[in-house]
Amino acid sequence: MANPLSKWFIAVSAATLLSACMSTPPTHFYVLEALSEAPASSTVTEKKRQIGIGPVSIPTLLERKQIVTRTPDNSVTIAEFHQWAAPLKDSVAQVISHNLATLQSNDLIRTYPWSAYGAVDYRIIIDLIRFDTRPEQSVNLEANWAIMDEKNHALLRNGHSKIEHTLGDSSYPSSVKALSKVLSDFSLELSQALGQIP
Repeated sequence: MANPLSKWFIAVSAATLLSACMSTPPTHFYVLEALSEAPASSTVTEKKRQIGIGPVSIPTLLERKQIVTRTPDNSVTIAEFHQWAAPLKDSVAQVISHNLATLQSNDLIRTYPWSAYGAVDYRIIIDLIRFDTRPEQSVNLEANWAIMDEKNHALLRNGHSKIEHTLGDSSYPSSVKALSKVLSDFSLELSQALGQIP
């Protein structure tokens, strides 16, 4: 016959486990948004060019499914129940490609690796240094970038972009929307640099 104390322990353990499962909040998944239409200042070129986007690198800290935010004391919060719906590095590359396809309507934009489409005329290499939020403060994007001529491997343009927007709402949906906005601003800077190439 089972010990009454053992029965009680099993019953309490089962109840505790069931309670923990029932109280786990749902996980929310987020995607970055691309530009829906080009602003009036978009660059138009006379000749179609094949432009490759990538490779794109992001900080190791951001190579995770959970959304990462910075706190005022320089620590970070990793949101277990607020996650990216796809790998962030891939999403950033795809959104920049989509944005440039909208901004550079006369160019053909390819995302790395583009071998299936053949060679490209130019490639844009992007190294994201920061792409994060400080709740109720700001969203920040900082990146080094270079435009290379693929035919002769020459550096045509390069730069350092630093974009910051005030963030009043600390909710995750607002943060993701603001991150999409700074990514759009960054895409516009790249579009303007492409427009300066003969």
